[in-house]
Formats: sequence, structure tokens, C-alpha cells
Amino acid sequence: MGFYDDLETRSADAREAAQVAALRKLGVELKSLAELSGRPVLRKSDLSAKQKEKPPFGGMHVDNVAHVFQSPGPIYEPGGVSHDWWRFGRFLNACGIGRNDVVQNCFGYHLTPAGMMFENGARAVGARVLPAGTGQTELQVRAAKDVGATAYAGTPDYLNVILEKADEMGEALGFTKAAVSGGALFPSLRQSYADRGISCLQCYATADLGHIAYESDAMEGMIIDEGVIVEIVTPGTGTPVAEGQVGEIVVTSLNPDYPLIRFGTGDMSAIMTGTSPCGRTNMRIKGWMGRADQTTKIKGMFVRPEQVADLVAKHAEIVRARVVASRDGEMDTMRVLIEADGGSAEVFASSIVDVLKLKGAVDVVPVGSLPNDGLVIEDQRSYD
Repeated sequence: MGFYDDLETRSADAREAAQVAALRKLGVELKSLAELSGRPVLRKSDLSAKQKEKPPFGGMHVDNVAHVFQSPGPIYEPGGVSHDWWRFGRFLNACGIGRNDVVQNCFGYHLTPAGMMFENGARAVGARVLPAGTGQTELQVRAAKDVGATAYAGTPDYLNVILEKADEMGEALGFTKAAVSGGALFPSLRQSYADRGISCLQCYATADLGHIAYESDAMEGMIIDEGVIVEIVTPGTGTPVAEGQVGEIVVTSLNPDYPLIRFGTGDMSAIMTGTSPCGRTNMRIKGWMGRADQTTKIKGMFVRPEQVADLVAKHAEIVRARVVASRDGEMDTMRVLIEADGGSAEVFASSIVDVLKLKGAVDVVPVGSLPNDGLVIEDQRSYD
């Protein structure tokens, strides 16, 4: 199947110019995307606090609302019904789903937005939708058979549940495509679908932002959606990391009905070099690589990623730092690994007490020696 639109193959300069123009229309004054990193990061906790003060949407700009959804917190998200409002059409098109398909949508429709997100995307590509939701697997098999479902949308593992139930019932189903999200797609599971003649691709999305990134048939990382701007930053800060370094995913949504500027997802990933072999030119990320909120308690005191960032900022010689929590018998211990070009371990130790409010051993290590996994706080303690 071809590209969803011309946006997918435009040049980097054309994409940035369009994104800057869109941000200006949203009231964000800047001359280049590089200036975006100077703005504060909006976090779920900020959004939750705003909504408690001024329900349901916390005084944020919201327009053309057709639905209101609830996520854990609770946090309320608006939803629209205009063409491809959530931007999932781009992902479904990349999956090869179109007008000749019937999509069995097994995402939830109750309170949470995932079901409507994928339905809106299926409508955008002209497919018919069986709004199946979750559960009642035997009925799912019967419906898939009776309506001739050709494509599945849902979590990666539930399709396997349906297929195994169909085997048990002696029914042959017509699925040839699967668009999945909301869980881990293990290579073995993807291969098992391929062995059944089902092409399975995954996307990355959140209830607040909608569609963010997606796989194409090249299956080399996830391509950023054309309706968002993605940055990878050091956890606990808004400071972008170097290309290839693991950090927190921060997303700016250009949806004029519900723009979110520099929204911290709390998820970790890394930017991949180059562009996808499929011909889409937007940047790519490696996919989900863990959670960014690494806050932990050591010796009864919380240590947060923001504090580690403050420690790094306190000394020009420090490039990166990692707090390691462990145990010595029944006592917590803290060791701080510091990548630095010069400086004194004794001076760093004093700053650690000032910033982290705890004493800990200091190891100054060569620049570039810490693992590229995005961790700034590593908890090695066993809780078994």
C-alpha cells in the first residue's frame, strides 16, 4: 500500500517549517524547533492537578469535543470525531488496512479512549469496523467468522487468544493483518502470527496525545507521526540528549483542538540515525524502552531524577551521573557514579549531600563509560 499522504516523504526542512508555523498558530512563539527545548515540560501530575482545580480539562484549550474519556488518576481526555482526529489512519495505512478490510477492534470502548482511537483511524482509511471490545472470546470468534474480519486491532497477545479459541472450535478465520499496541510485541509472537499468514505491526500511542509513532513494513524502529514533535530528554529534565542516547519521550501535539506542548510521557526511548528504508522521511525512535520515573527511597529519603540532573548541572566537569542504590546487610547504601572530565571526588561528594540530602560513595569514571540505558537512578536491591 502507498503512503498515507505527501507529508510522510517531505524534506526535513519542509517538515520543520510546517511544524514551526503550526506552533505559531497555537500561540507558541519561536523561530526554530531548537527553541522548543527551552519551554517547561508538562507532566501527568501537572495535568491531574490542573483538572482537580478546574474540571474536567484543567483550563487547557479544548475544542470540538465529541467524547470525554477517563484514564487512571483520574485524568480526563477529550476526543473528537472529525477525520482522523487521533491520527491513527496513518498507522493503519502502514499496516495495509484499507477499504476492502473489516477491522475487528478489540480495544476497550468503556471509559478509555483506545477503542474510539482505532475506530476513528479505521474510518479514515475507509475500513469497516466490528466494535468487539475485549472478552467473550467465543463470541469474538463467531463474529470474526460471520462478518469476514480481515484485520485485527488490539493488544498484541489477545489476537493469539482468539486464534487459539478458533482452533479449538474448528473455525478458520480470515485475519491477514494486525495493528497492535498497549503491550509488548515479542518477536516470537510476531513470528507465530506470520506463520499463520498474518502481518503484525505495532504503534506507540497514549490516551493524552493519541498516535505518536508506528512501524512500517520495513520494521526498523518506529516512525514519528506527522502530527507531533518528539524530543528525547534526560529523565527529570527538559534537556534533549544526544542522538542515540536513551531518555524520556517528550511530545508536542499539534492538534489544534487539544494541543499539548512538551508533554512528558514518562516512557523511555532513543532516536535512531537515518530514515526508514520504506521511504518515510520522518525521524525514528527505537520503541518503548522502559519508564523514566526512577524515583526511589534510599535510607528513608526519596531520590528523584530531577535531583540527579541538578547535581550534573552544578559542576561543569560532570557529563553524566548515576545513583546506585544497594544493600550492605540490612542497611541501604548509595553509590554515585560520575562521568567527569576533571574535578574532585571530594567536591562532588559535598555537592551530593547538598543536592541529594544523603551521603554516598563517589566513583569518578571515564566519560562514555556509563551504559546507554537512560538510567539515572539504578536500584540493585532485591525485594524478594
